[in-house]
Amino acid sequence: MSDDLGVFVPAYREPEGGQGLFAAFEPGTRVLPAGFRVEPRFAPLPVAIVMDKDVTVTLRDGITIYVDVLRPAGDEKVPVLVAWSPYGKSRGNAAQYVDLLSLLGLDLSKLSGLEKFEAPDPAWWVARGYAVCNPDPRGSYRSEGDIRWWSRFEGQDYHDLIEFLGVQDWCSGKVATCGNSWLAISQWFAAAERPPHLAAIAPWEGMSDIYRDFIMRGGFPDTPFPRELAKSLVGANMREDLIVEAEQHPLMDALWKTKIPAFENIDVPAYIVASYSQSIHTPGTFRAWRNIASKDKWLRVHNTMEWPDFYDEAHQADLLRFYDHFLKGAENGWRETPRVRFSILDLEGNDRVDVPAAEFPPGDFEQKRLYLDADAGALAAHAPADQAKASYDAESEDGRVSFTIRVEEPTEFVGYPKVRLWLEAVGSDDMDVFVFLQKLDVLGTPLEQFNVPNHGPKMEALTRNGAAILKYKGSNGRLRVSTRRLDEALSTDAIPVHAFDRVEKLAPGQVVPVDIDMFPVALALGAGEQLRLIVTGFHILGGVFPGRENVTADNHGRHVVHTGGDRASFLQLTARKPGT
Repeated sequence: MSDDLGVFVPAYREPEGGQGLFAAFEPGTRVLPAGFRVEPRFAPLPVAIVMDKDVTVTLRDGITIYVDVLRPAGDEKVPVLVAWSPYGKSRGNAAQYVDLLSLLGLDLSKLSGLEKFEAPDPAWWVARGYAVCNPDPRGSYRSEGDIRWWSRFEGQDYHDLIEFLGVQDWCSGKVATCGNSWLAISQWFAAAERPPHLAAIAPWEGMSDIYRDFIMRGGFPDTPFPRELAKSLVGANMREDLIVEAEQHPLMDALWKTKIPAFENIDVPAYIVASYSQSIHTPGTFRAWRNIASKDKWLRVHNTMEWPDFYDEAHQADLLRFYDHFLKGAENGWRETPRVRFSILDLEGNDRVDVPAAEFPPGDFEQKRLYLDADAGALAAHAPADQAKASYDAESEDGRVSFTIRVEEPTEFVGYPKVRLWLEAVGSDDMDVFVFLQKLDVLGTPLEQFNVPNHGPKMEALTRNGAAILKYKGSNGRLRVSTRRLDEALSTDAIPVHAFDRVEKLAPGQVVPVDIDMFPVALALGAGEQLRLIVTGFHILGGVFPGRENVTADNHGRHVVHTGGDRASFLQLTARKPGT
């Protein structure tokens, strides 16, 4: 496998001044005594921790990377959890991360400050008989080489670190992976390499197809957040430039295929955490859960935001039971845990969490098609007999059409929505189309909720363009219509997967059927409440991260949605009446 297609530019340099004791390069072993505090905002250490600082690890091609290991004092051999990301192995207490975590409702007095960003807290895990390894991967900070974004090459590096750790004299021979976002994405690639000492993984919200989930979602560039995230890639050498790669490789090709993990190779036990609201990670987390080969895999879908969820004491205790079973052989009843525990969002303060199931969506949900009626602006159980059409100005941010249904009795919609739209472009040969699925109350007001535990004045103040960006507002999907061809090998009736391997422009007057996948959803509607589907040429609902809502579509003229007759556009999803 070659990475000749990759584009590399100079990496961002480490800021001047450093960030205290743990930013220093200090190879060697020291003991942090019980009661030690990183700084006053953080908790004192509950136990003594042995810190092996700036340990040298040599990868298969001779590149040297540096890692920190934090482990229990004493002679007992312990399993180790690896938190792989390029954000800085000793920068969990960096001011910008601390302030952000505090804003999102985390009680810093419960954390030690030794954790990497989005990583397990070593103090918590060391006190329970585990070591934690925080690496600086290839190219990041003082580690040699060039920084890469997620790929099978990163998986090879991760494999080599796992095998290094598994034979250390303090290690029991069992290694697991842990963490969210980058720390979750990298786990798919590591596990696909099948390192012998890897005993379990715990990806906490992580995309699993960099083209489809991140940089070219829907077949067109989505660069605002990737551009900002690139500034976190700090090192002395080069870094991969994902933005230029997207410009040079706009279609799915060999480059992007290296950035899809080999799901069929992932066969280790897996504790997977997802949500419906993460604007980057949601589809990829569900995709990986569906496709990995492991027979021992569990999915939990929460109703908040990944960082507070990750550090929640009850969830850490749940993860501990998983690790204790697979890394320490504890017969603790873990295998009786439901294979799926999901949340049903109410958006009115009555969410249900940890709903047990054997699959997602559960088998007692029935697939339904709700047909678009352009004349009535409605969703209906049956396709209109007569053809009709609705249109909007594709160049106006107010341009949209919507279709609504009112439920007569309580209904739960859970699963993978998709739409099939019969579309026509007037005045253009292409269309960038966005679809949104919203819950409305009985008066027709759109409902939404903060997906972080604290939603006081600080949270209200976190806005962009006057709208709070950390709110869940419904399911969404998008597609550039010229990339509408489906990958028949990967698509199912429930979940269309586009090949993104060719461009098929529209001829004047041509009307084409287009399938668009949407984020997984679990919404409870009461009697009289409504479900609304919006079709538009702009991203209108915001996102979890600043910048994600600013993705720029390339639209011109008018977009026309055809309904009824032999052009029956529809919304497909699964539903049930509670109690049935």
